[in-house]
Amino acid sequence: MAAQRSPPRARAQERERPGALAAGNDQVHSWTLVTSHALDTAWGIAKGSVMVAVSFLVATLCYFRRLHLHLGHRLKWWSGYLQRKFKRNLSVEAEVDLLSYCAREWTGDTPRAKLMRKAYEELFWRRHIKCVRQVKRDNYDALRSVLFQIFSQGLSFPSWMKEKDIVKLPEKLLFSQGCNWIQQYSFGPENYTGSNVFGKLRKCVELLKTQWTEFSAIKDYHKRGSMCNILFSDAILEYKLYEALKFIMLYQVTEVYEQMKMKKVIPSLFRLLFSRESSSDPLSFMMNHLNSVGDTCGLEQIDMFILGYALEVKIKVFRLFKFNSRDFEVYYPEEPLREWPEISLLTENDRHYHIPVF
Repeated sequence: MAAQRSPPRARAQERERPGALAAGNDQVHSWTLVTSHALDTAWGIAKGSVMVAVSFLVATLCYFRRLHLHLGHRLKWWSGYLQRKFKRNLSVEAEVDLLSYCAREWTGDTPRAKLMRKAYEELFWRRHIKCVRQVKRDNYDALRSVLFQIFSQGLSFPSWMKEKDIVKLPEKLLFSQGCNWIQQYSFGPENYTGSNVFGKLRKCVELLKTQWTEFSAIKDYHKRGSMCNILFSDAILEYKLYEALKFIMLYQVTEVYEQMKMKKVIPSLFRLLFSRESSSDPLSFMMNHLNSVGDTCGLEQIDMFILGYALEVKIKVFRLFKFNSRDFEVYYPEEPLREWPEISLLTENDRHYHIPVF
């Protein structure tokens, strides 16, 4: 039996179906292309924005890092400046435990380190020295150590200073004793060569007299200590006081020299001084020894004798490098003329001195 033929309308629809499918596919592809292009465009824009943002963030971080470093350096500079400006730079430090100081300064097993440790133990256990005050190391430290103790203990003027106005001593040397060579006096590291030597010396000696009078009148030990901390943190005032002490030493040498010329009996330490070729008279003593003190050298042993004699104090020095010898403990001067007050120092090398605290 013959198959039935499709109606004409159905056959027409079948012929149109492939065309419609092709058109639909073209439309989908077109939308895909548009969407892909839109996404590519959006990604390009977003990528550019992200790159700009990342670049800006990196630049910002670099800027803040440089700013942080700059502010850190400035803060460090200002901190150091303010510390230098307002912190007291004490030339005589506070007390520290003697054995702790020794353990910090003298480590190792060298013969010298062992000797120093034994010397410090001797001071601690047998001499009953429990603490030490470190003194600034320069060419004034012997003068500083002595003057600090005179002021902190409130010692009075030497007897000869009570009888004379020490402020007038520079003029006295020039006009009464004809010592015009005093104009060659040198003020330590200042190396002053002007014509007003007498004026400068007078101001130094006047300052010494004023400060000494003030400290000796204070009865309270703690108040004297506070005032010492103030005075010994002012380098300008300190150096004037030390130059005054140097001049007082020179004046005493000149006075004793005049006594020797008149065949009077003089202390043995001055006979030793004048027997040296480099200090056969006050001028050579000043030029060859005293002018260098504070500048290129400190006090020698003979100078320590003169200092003790001029200030009328017994300066007891523990020479630690001479431990286990007769020179471990010495006095300047060795033959005090009266019952002078005693002050103590310790040294590791006869050049730099510290203050022992009992």
